[in-house]
Amino acid sequence: MTVVPRVVLSAPSSGHGTGALSLGLLAALAERGLDVAGFKIGPDQVDAAYLGLAAGRPGRNLDPRLVGPARIAPLFAHGSAGAGFALVQGTLGLYDSITGRPEAESTAAVATALRSPVVLVVDVAAMGQSVAALVHGFRAYDEQLWLGGVILNRVASPRHEAMLRLALDDVGVPVYGALRRHELPPALPARRHGMVPVVQRDGEALRAVGRLGEAVASTVDLDRLLVLARSAPELAVEPWSPTSVGGSPARERPVVALAGGPGGSYSHPETAELLRAAGAEVVTVDPLRDEALPAGTRALVVGGGLPESYAEQLSANRRLCIAVAELARTGRPVIAEGAGLLWLARELDGQPMCGVLDAIGSSRDGLVIGYREAAASTDSVLAPAGTKVVGHKQHAAVLTPRAGERAAWSWPTGAPEGFVWRGVHASQLVPHWAAYPEIAARLVAAAVAPAEAPA
Repeated sequence: MTVVPRVVLSAPSSGHGTGALSLGLLAALAERGLDVAGFKIGPDQVDAAYLGLAAGRPGRNLDPRLVGPARIAPLFAHGSAGAGFALVQGTLGLYDSITGRPEAESTAAVATALRSPVVLVVDVAAMGQSVAALVHGFRAYDEQLWLGGVILNRVASPRHEAMLRLALDDVGVPVYGALRRHELPPALPARRHGMVPVVQRDGEALRAVGRLGEAVASTVDLDRLLVLARSAPELAVEPWSPTSVGGSPARERPVVALAGGPGGSYSHPETAELLRAAGAEVVTVDPLRDEALPAGTRALVVGGGLPESYAEQLSANRRLCIAVAELARTGRPVIAEGAGLLWLARELDGQPMCGVLDAIGSSRDGLVIGYREAAASTDSVLAPAGTKVVGHKQHAAVLTPRAGERAAWSWPTGAPEGFVWRGVHASQLVPHWAAYPEIAARLVAAAVAPAEAPA
């Protein structure tokens, strides 16, 4: 059983300011001394990372497509343990689902699963009394949803605010705050930097989150919002635990290097937790700054949050590239997701990479993005052949060839993808390990096994 004060922050559609408000709320409440936790619905690891930066504890993804609807509440309970307030940032519009499964995968479905009140953020820059009809419609659309109130964004003037509040009062919807047009300016580092500012604990990112917290503290009634959050009922689930997935930890404690930095890793937080539960000693390695793998490294994991835009810095770190290539050559397990696959290639856009895989990467216009239901094409350190997983892809760069002699994955709508070579499993598909905890157990078992003799 879990009792955590909580709200889900959502909007009628993308672009209403939910992301900035989520960060500001967490930062403002943390500044008050409250222990807070942040979650992002969907696969966006960058948003989750920034929520973690604002909260001071790991931000986590709640993605029904990646982990299954039944794991959402247990993962929330695990990630919010001990918190005095938890905020869940929605995705898209409240009732939207990019997979066409809103009954299970929308923000509304997650809010219902968490028995959480929803606060709707509405951009009212071009809206008057119609805001009441809009919000009333969102409240009435699903009788199972608990719409607790709204926060108004981009209000034009005190007169405009009074008009909006009166209209919403007529339909009985509380207003928890109103922000003027320029009170939530774009303050975060450019999106192309991905998770790097968070992982590196960049001063600009920290200051930006602090400014958002100040803006929210002066415009949102935090005390009333906390009353709403504390009215959320008990969540009758057992928290997810990395130790409850079965299996026995390895007798040795092999060092598993996890790509990241002082502010966290490029993997979902549950990845490190599962590896430790499986018996590993998890040590961070920074692919942008560290020139060597941690002493005694027996395996390497490069998570899907490593951004493609840092190809030049990855290439320039030649000593670490050589160390990674040697680790792979000796048969040690290496799992590379997302841009980690590009890092293991011969080169990317003409810049030398680790040279583990006989493939060349090139950036292209446009973005490949979406979920894939994949099957393992061959036995590997990650999974036995035939294993089914759901993962997420988001990349601009592609590899030639797309797959090695032993491909990592196949799915019905495309050619086989990724590379399996010795102990290497590399692919641009990013699964969530909480849904497949056996990955951690297989990796640790492979890490303690004798190294393969180099060819």
